[in-house]
Amino acid sequence: CNMSTSYVRLDVKDKVGYIEFYNPPHNGLPASMLASLTNLITKAGSDPTIAVVVLKSGGDRTFCAGASFEELKAISNIEQGTAFFEGFANVINALRRCPKITIGRVQGKAVGGGVGLAAATDYCVATKYSEIKLSELTIGIGPFVIEPAVTRKIGLSAMSQLSLEATNFFSAEWAQQKGLFTNIYSSVKDLDKQVNLIAKQLCSYNPDALTRLKETLWEGTSDWEELLKKRAAISGCLVLSDFTNQQLNNY
Repeated sequence: CNMSTSYVRLDVKDKVGYIEFYNPPHNGLPASMLASLTNLITKAGSDPTIAVVVLKSGGDRTFCAGASFEELKAISNIEQGTAFFEGFANVINALRRCPKITIGRVQGKAVGGGVGLAAATDYCVATKYSEIKLSELTIGIGPFVIEPAVTRKIGLSAMSQLSLEATNFFSAEWAQQKGLFTNIYSSVKDLDKQVNLIAKQLCSYNPDALTRLKETLWEGTSDWEELLKKRAAISGCLVLSDFTNQQLNNY
């Protein structure tokens, strides 16, 4: 396929639904792609031919650089701002509500919202190149929408460190120690081998048991629908600040 054009697509192979997004150069996500991701996750969740969902991105460098800076720069009022950040909220909620177990395949760096996507999957594997960073404070906003998903996985202390050390990339090993990644692999080839192995294994289990397990794993998060909307409004307001304006113009 042509590696210079953006896409979000769902491929089904042996009962596994592979949802892949790609937006060169760093897989930053504009609103339209976030909406497509939400739709495809929801669609895969209700497709009887799919037993397990894999979330992955194209290219071999960055898993996801978070929000599209171009779109952040274009936000001119709180409604636009809130709607933009609700894009990430919707993807996280779609992963949470999806009745299938979701596997995150993180082949490279994850920044901002990208860390949120990884954290919202049920089982996330990565490569040794998969460093993570929450850089939101550096542009005058904060990781408000993704915080519940990330804290749920790595705990409040690690989430605080990640948010406050906003210029630091944390190693894949750190992310594994904190519980974001189950395992890290030395190559994308090994990563894919593991993803296929675990997906195949899960496909052989009782689908009803998996759905029940999914509900159990996400118990106590039914307020996220409202909570993440509120969080999106915080970012939507902050993104209009002079501070953010200045920082985005420096990029």
